[in-house]
Amino acid sequence: MKKGAIRNVLLSLLLVVTSFLTSVHSAAIPLTGPFVQGGLLKGHTSPHNQVMLNQKPVIISATGHFIIGFGRDAALEHQLTVTDPHGNITEQKISIQQRNYQIERINGISKQMMHPSAEQLKRISAEATLVKTARNHLSTQNNYNDSFIWPLTGRISGIYGSQRIFNGEPRRPHFGIDIAAPSGTLIKAPAGGIVTLAHAGMFYSGQTLIIDHGLGLSSTFLHLSKILVSEGEQVKQGQAIAEVGATGRVTGPHLDWRINWFQTRLDPALLVPEMPAIK
Repeated sequence: MKKGAIRNVLLSLLLVVTSFLTSVHSAAIPLTGPFVQGGLLKGHTSPHNQVMLNQKPVIISATGHFIIGFGRDAALEHQLTVTDPHGNITEQKISIQQRNYQIERINGISKQMMHPSAEQLKRISAEATLVKTARNHLSTQNNYNDSFIWPLTGRISGIYGSQRIFNGEPRRPHFGIDIAAPSGTLIKAPAGGIVTLAHAGMFYSGQTLIIDHGLGLSSTFLHLSKILVSEGEQVKQGQAIAEVGATGRVTGPHLDWRINWFQTRLDPALLVPEMPAIK
């Protein structure tokens, strides 16, 4: 082979290697939101790109917006990967802060309260499937970008992440925020969206309402006395959607408000400003 041909081959190989080495970029993707367990982050990229969080696909809107969330006990290090149509990859590590949660020990709880019957467990399982389906709903709603408001004003009686230990047995952590208020108090939509579940009475949560805000972000409202909207209905921020109640497994009237990114349970308090003073 002639020297000129060899040189051309070597140059071609060098270009291939250089292209491979430069296909992974380190430029950070702008993310906004609280970098903590229970937090929701918002980002933006080209709508033609593919986004992965810890090697799992993330839904991108037609305008390139996306959201990612971290659960109560999420790992503190994560990887976000964006791949463009040409195969170029942008990677960045996301570090979030660990939180300390309130633990409460309660003894003297009845066996019936602690252990539901076989029939009740069957009902609980069926209802959990309904809730899971509603939270997996994917729509083109863009209300995930709304500046969320409190669904009602009241005393906060329960916080996200807290856990009770009944008779020495740890129960599931609390994944919402409880707001104490008299039965019948109006509850307003914290953001716009579409109603994906309006259930007349579940075993644990009583009358239950779920609103989809888009890109897998949803609000759940538990223990209601009355639901004022219907499944499939479009609601606006601030619209009256339900009334406070004490249905399901509760000891008094209050709203249990929860936020999910698909099945990941987030802290609602991180989406709203400080609770207004009670008049």
